[in-house]
Amino acid sequence: MLDLLILGAGWSSTFLIPLLGERNISFAATTRDGRQVAGVDTIKWAFDPSEDQSAGSEKSQFSILPAAKNVLITFPLTGHGQSTSLVHGYDKVNGKSRYIQFGSTGIWQIPQKSTWITRHSPHNKADPRGIAEDELLGLDGCVLNLAGLWGGARDPRTWVGRVAKSKEDVRGKKSLHMIHGLDVARAVLALIGNWENAHGQRWMLTDGFVYDWWSLFVGWADVEAANGEGDKLDRQPADTAKWTFEIMAEEQVGALPRSMETLGRCYSAREFWDTFQLTPLKSRI
Repeated sequence: MLDLLILGAGWSSTFLIPLLGERNISFAATTRDGRQVAGVDTIKWAFDPSEDQSAGSEKSQFSILPAAKNVLITFPLTGHGQSTSLVHGYDKVNGKSRYIQFGSTGIWQIPQKSTWITRHSPHNKADPRGIAEDELLGLDGCVLNLAGLWGGARDPRTWVGRVAKSKEDVRGKKSLHMIHGLDVARAVLALIGNWENAHGQRWMLTDGFVYDWWSLFVGWADVEAANGEGDKLDRQPADTAKWTFEIMAEEQVGALPRSMETLGRCYSAREFWDTFQLTPLKSRI
C-alpha cells in the first residue's frame, strides 16, 4: 500500500512530488491525460461524480487506482454528494483511506465581524466548494484552504497588469494573502504525519503575511523595466506605482503598508503553523 495517492497532479505537485522523493515517501498520482509531472509518470484518470456506486467494484472508476493510506484531492469537488461519492467509491475498492482536500480561502470572502479572519471564522456555506468541503469534513477528512499560490512559473509580479488596469482599480485594491508551492507541499506532509490533529479539521494556509496591494505596486515600480528598459537608469516607474502615490496623496495616506483595519480582510493562519510545528520557508513575495 502506498503512502499517498495524489488525485489530479497539477502545479502543486511540481513541488510535492520532488519532496516526496527526498523523503522516500511512496506515492502515485493521476492526471486527465496521463502526462508526466515533475518527471514522474501519472495514471490517466478523471473523477466521474455521476457514476453509479451500486455497481461492482471491478467496474468502478476507482478500480485502476492503487491503494493508499492517504488520498490528496487537488481538484475542486462541488455541491452535495461529490465528496461522499469519491470517498465511498475509493474505500469500497481499495479499503479505508484518509482524505485531504485542497480548498480556497475565498470561502471566507463574506461579511465578517472581525478584521482578523481565522479558520474558525464563518465561511460561505452556500459556496459549492464550501458545501463539498463541509461534506468531506463530515466524513472525517481534512480540508486545507490555500491562499493565493505562487512559485515556479507563478510570479505575482506578472499579475499587476491584469489586476490593476486603471487608477480606480488600484484604489480598490486592499489585502492579498499568498502561499508558496513548496510550503503547500510541506503542509501536506505535515497533515499526513500528524493525522490525529489533522482529521476532521479545516485549516487555513498562508505564509503569515498580510500583503498590501499598494505596497506591492510601489515595491514593483520597475516591473515594466523588463520590457526593454531593464538596463536604463532613467526608466520610468510603472503606472500602478504612480497611481498609488497619487491616491495616497488624495486619501492622506502617509506611508505604506496601510493598517490592518484599512485593509479590511486579514487572514491569520498561525494556528496551522503552531499546531504542526512548522515555519514557512518561502514568505515575502
